[in-house]
Amino acid sequence: MSSLTFTDSHCHLDFSELSTQTPELLTQCYHAGIQRIIVPAVSPKNWQKTLNLVQNKTTDTPSVLAALGIHPWYLQGLTYQDLDILTSTIIKSRAKIIAIGETGIDGKIAKQQANLAKQITFFNEHIRIANQFKLPLIVHHRSSHPIIYQQLKQNPVDFGGVIHAFSGSYQQACQYIDLGFKLGIGGTISYERAQKTINTLKKLPLSSIILETDAPAMPLSGFQGMANSPLKIIDVFNLLCRYRNEEPETIAFAIEENIKDLFIR
Repeated sequence: MSSLTFTDSHCHLDFSELSTQTPELLTQCYHAGIQRIIVPAVSPKNWQKTLNLVQNKTTDTPSVLAALGIHPWYLQGLTYQDLDILTSTIIKSRAKIIAIGETGIDGKIAKQQANLAKQITFFNEHIRIANQFKLPLIVHHRSSHPIIYQQLKQNPVDFGGVIHAFSGSYQQACQYIDLGFKLGIGGTISYERAQKTINTLKKLPLSSIILETDAPAMPLSGFQGMANSPLKIIDVFNLLCRYRNEEPETIAFAIEENIKDLFIR
């Protein structure tokens, strides 16, 4: 395993559960073979903190890479001016940013806050910004596949992206792949109830898969109630290998090539 290398394509190192242990955690990640950690900011309050985490790979740490966006959970109280601030922040720190997001549409939040129209507007603005800066898009979904797919069809993403924490059918997966997206696979595949996603995962081309932890959220089965960690990307990889026919080395190499293709330009 030590000869294999990994990228956690979605980890909230800026969240308090992880930020207090960042130096030690990064060293542990390096020794586990984790060479990159992508940190997607979720709100304006997190942008600078996320940018401050960015660092180039050294002899004993992974590279930490930033994405900036506004998650649909954090739209309350925000206005379109915040999108202008997002654009200006990207202009000032363009060299540190490898993607736009986390953005998306959340059907459950839309029902609670009656803000579906606002979510759709902000999502489409993130698409516009991603295209403007020639960056991929990191997309959150929950109870919203049809809406997201419709918006992506109407407003194409020019430089691809990732459907974060993908859970869905093979048909839905193929729809996203056809639009230039890769699918973020994480700890949800450790749960017995995830058979639909697992069955989909068995049939997908390796070229469509990247791995993520969503730490400190989305713990693996058996670790509910505990903060997740980017170190768990190894466990996600081992689960993936259980459901695929290829050799682990082949899977690991293909996924790292997917990361480079999407994020490392």
